This record gives sequence, C-alpha cells and structure tokens, in this order.
Amino acid sequence: MNELTVQVDTTSAVPAYEQIRAQVADLVLGGHLAEGDRLPPVRQLAADLGLAIATVARAYRELESAGMVRSRRGAGTRVTRPVHPGPVIDEELARAARDYVTTTRRMGASDEQLLAAIRLALAAVP
Repeated sequence: MNELTVQVDTTSAVPAYEQIRAQVADLVLGGHLAEGDRLPPVRQLAADLGLAIATVARAYRELESAGMVRSRRGAGTRVTRPVHPGPVIDEELARAARDYVTTTRRMGASDEQLLAAIRLALAAVP
C-alpha cells in the first residue's frame, strides 16, 4: 500500500472534506495510489487530521460517488480503477472542475448552487 499524505488547511475557504477529496483524487489520478490500495479508516484519518469523523466520511462518500474508491464493511475503503476517457483530458477536466469549485466556494455557493450553475451552463452551451 502506498502512503496516504493529506493535509488540511483549516483557515482555507475550501471545506476540509473537499480538500481531502481533491488530494486523494489527485493521488489516484496521478498513479500515486493504485487500484486496491487501502485508504486509512475514517476514524483514523479524522484523528490524524484533527477533524470530525463526519468530515472525512463525507470526503470518502464523494470519492465513492466519483467511482474512485469503494467502501465495504470489514474490508475498508480501497482505490478502484478510475474510469476515464484519457489522462490528458482527465487532468484538464479535473483541474477545471477544481478551479470552478474553489472559486465558487470562495463566493459562498452551496453544492446545490454549484450544480444548478453547471446545469444552466450545459443547457446554454451546445
């Protein structure tokens, strides 16, 4: 198993769960975490980072929703094979998405507002 190194800036406008999610996603997409690698248990990572368990759990849920990890009771949370069209497109797309989320988080936008703005943009741009 590769070592998971995650840092959270509690003074950042970006929520802690999003910082964790983005860093783990970058490690997976960058090949630093391989398929089958196990992430630390939620409680352990929360304690290591000095965060609430719910914060780390949300990051893991977001990663699972994105298909980057799979959580199973008794087996922990493991990296899955990322499904993507190609590394260059994925990196650019992930970077653009992170930039968008970071910018809109600074503006105080909620998840619902972010998604609504994306839907409007998708409808407006052919």
